[in-house]
Amino acid sequence: ETLNLLNIKSGGTYIDATLGGGGLSGEILKKLDKNGRLIALDIDKDAIDYCKEKFKNEKKIQIFNCNFTEISEVLKELKINKVDGICVDLGVSSHQIDCAERGFSYIHDAPLDMRMGQSGASAYDIVNFTEESKLSNIIHEFGEEKFAKLIAKAVCRKRKIKKIETTLELVEIIQSVVPKRFSGHPAKKTFQAIRISVNNELENLDILLDNCVKLLSSGGRLAALSFHSLEDRIVKQKMKFWEKTCICPPNAPICTCSKKKEALIINKKAITSSSSEIKNNPRSKSAKLRVCEKI
Repeated sequence: ETLNLLNIKSGGTYIDATLGGGGLSGEILKKLDKNGRLIALDIDKDAIDYCKEKFKNEKKIQIFNCNFTEISEVLKELKINKVDGICVDLGVSSHQIDCAERGFSYIHDAPLDMRMGQSGASAYDIVNFTEESKLSNIIHEFGEEKFAKLIAKAVCRKRKIKKIETTLELVEIIQSVVPKRFSGHPAKKTFQAIRISVNNELENLDILLDNCVKLLSSGGRLAALSFHSLEDRIVKQKMKFWEKTCICPPNAPICTCSKKKEALIINKKAITSSSSEIKNNPRSKSAKLRVCEKI
């Protein structure tokens, strides 16, 4: 669905802002002719190293190891003003989850890390040095966890005795205060929250989307794939804002905002995974795809 809705032109210029394992990039490249161009970004050095080897004989792709918030700078460096399409596949990658030592998983024991870019403050820093009220807010807001206060209190009580160093140490603390759920792991929401905080995911997504609408040429499309409600809400609200022709208060007698419609939403309702796709790839269960076209 993502590939089809990008409406790829064979000689166009496209951006994969979240390269990952290069799955979508590989499919885009198949649709491009010798005049086509793909710029791929990823903050994760593991993804960059893997894809540079994977696409070493492919001349139509250029790969950059950077945060997707730097998308404008990359295009400026390449002397590209506008592109024909941008795709973003948000959140944590399968490689990051499955690579136990990266510390994203609540199933495998590993040092608390969760850094996508492998630099800066880690989950260890968030868990051990954030004051209780702020830690509670992080878990509540980014994880939508109703037991956030209990979890934060238990974490702070434990870290006074000994610093919390591994993923399973944190899981044990969470399980001690969170009732067993009928679906989903008790630590899932907290781990999501800490990961989002470590990587500034929601702030960075906001910056990326603002850049995307400026960089698309007329008729160019943005395809955004999100995996939890916080990401999807930001994408949905941005696209709705771009489609508006007026943002004046409802009771205003005349329009004074001078707002112009910037994009047209292609799918009014988010596209979700089919039952067959979920069967083949269970991690696609929460995926939501939204697409818009620049006017």
